[in-house]
Amino acid sequence: MDTTKPKQNTGPSRSYGPKRDGDRRPRSNFERPKPEFDQKMVSIRRVTRVTSGGRRMTFAVAIAIGDKKGSVGLGTGKGGDTAIAIAKALRQAKKNMFKIKVTKEMSIPHHVSGKFSSSKVTMMPNKGKGLVAGSAVRDLITLAGLKNITAKINSGSKNKLNNARAAYVTLYQLRAKSSLAPKITAFIAEESATEAKEEVK
Repeated sequence: MDTTKPKQNTGPSRSYGPKRDGDRRPRSNFERPKPEFDQKMVSIRRVTRVTSGGRRMTFAVAIAIGDKKGSVGLGTGKGGDTAIAIAKALRQAKKNMFKIKVTKEMSIPHHVSGKFSSSKVTMMPNKGKGLVAGSAVRDLITLAGLKNITAKINSGSKNKLNNARAAYVTLYQLRAKSSLAPKITAFIAEESATEAKEEVK
């Protein structure tokens, strides 16, 4: 007597053809091109503008760039899409870029302070203590490649964009004479006028 169980029919078997090693295409090692400057997004916001046709939503982006060799820039951009706003911010940051006069140790030569709106920033050199800073101020100093600096925000403002602008104004006072730096007064006036026109949600 045969005690073996009959095989269960699990359905028609599907054959996809013989596997060949040559059929698989090797993955292309695609590498993105390295950007010209290091960049850091300072802030990204959704801005609401009230018009006669209703509310219009746009995005406002602020980006800081630097080459870590003493150059730094800050720019803002607005657009209906984040990609458009980032592209505008990068273009403006490159236009606002300037060279900082540094020492042999990549530090600042003397004490300096600056103010934008209610944000106040003070920077001073320190010997061998490293970079002592926080918030958006640290991002700008790092992108510029500066070392052994103590930076303090002497205000209660938590607005990262205004703190970054205050740091930009402070570092602008240390610009090199050979630098093609923009007019800081025009930069401040343009940024202040833009902020006054928009209603942030």
